[in-house]
Amino acid sequence: MKTLTKLFTELNIYPVLIDIGSSAETPEIWNSIAHHSIYIGFDPDLREIYEPQEGLFYKSLIINKAITSNANSQQILFNLTKFPQCSSVLKPDFKSISNYLFSDYFTVEKEVQVEATNLNAVVEQFSLHKISWIKTDTQGTDLRIFNSLRDELRNQVLALDIEPGIADVYEGEDLFIDIHKHLIKQGFWLSNFNVCGTVRMKKSVLEKLKDLVPELNPEFISNFHKQTPCWCEARYFRTLEWLANGNFSKSDYVMLWAFSLLDNQIGFASEVALEYERIFGKDSVSQILLNEAISRLKTIHHNKKIIRAIFGKLVPTRIKKLVKKVIV
Repeated sequence: MKTLTKLFTELNIYPVLIDIGSSAETPEIWNSIAHHSIYIGFDPDLREIYEPQEGLFYKSLIINKAITSNANSQQILFNLTKFPQCSSVLKPDFKSISNYLFSDYFTVEKEVQVEATNLNAVVEQFSLHKISWIKTDTQGTDLRIFNSLRDELRNQVLALDIEPGIADVYEGEDLFIDIHKHLIKQGFWLSNFNVCGTVRMKKSVLEKLKDLVPELNPEFISNFHKQTPCWCEARYFRTLEWLANGNFSKSDYVMLWAFSLLDNQIGFASEVALEYERIFGKDSVSQILLNEAISRLKTIHHNKKIIRAIFGKLVPTRIKKLVKKVIV
């Protein structure tokens, strides 16, 4: 990642990273560019608020307010749930989540009025010219929050991480099936997709079974029972076609290239490098972009051979056969 750091330094690039729902740790994928990034996190639930390590980012700020899509709201009703990371401005859909073993997580312990703000106001307050990458985990309102950005700001966002529901967890939430369609129309492509889930079993059913077989406790079932898709983690990057039709600078192309490498999308990073050269001409930057992409592409096979060699020596044959499809 030394190449990324060197480029960001030479070109005076400082990506603006927005973390909405920052009760968990900051995204690990940002660590390599943190020293050259401006980080702003939001979370109104202070029970498990995460403060970034001092000095990790070039600049960082945690705002203890809820983000809303309504520009006129300075306060909103917030549902504090038993599990802090499930808290939301939306009410849990108990009819739906009662079918799942983790339904207790969504028990609303308290309804509170919290201070609220919106992304447009934050951009103005801190004199930000644009937002480079947004990670939003708002428990049901990811799309409406993103769409609440003014057109000129929304159109400049290069990367977007969302964590929408697949099943109905909150009343009136933005589901992945709807969000994906909108984002594709807005010039994004899906770079990474991780399906997350839980056990589909009513807690009342498990309690009855536990009376018959004591070892059938929630921990045992959660660890060994099949998981049912319930929500997902998705990452999107802008397409080169979108950039070609917009007002994007050399720095924007370098950031998109860097973000792609961070997500191991080396092929796309190569495309960005060639597009940079086509638009801005061949210069020292274009050479760095292309050479770094090529260097990483050349090591793909080598890295795989190392993994296979280690795997072959340490893992019993019987286990190899079970996981062969994963590494081939």
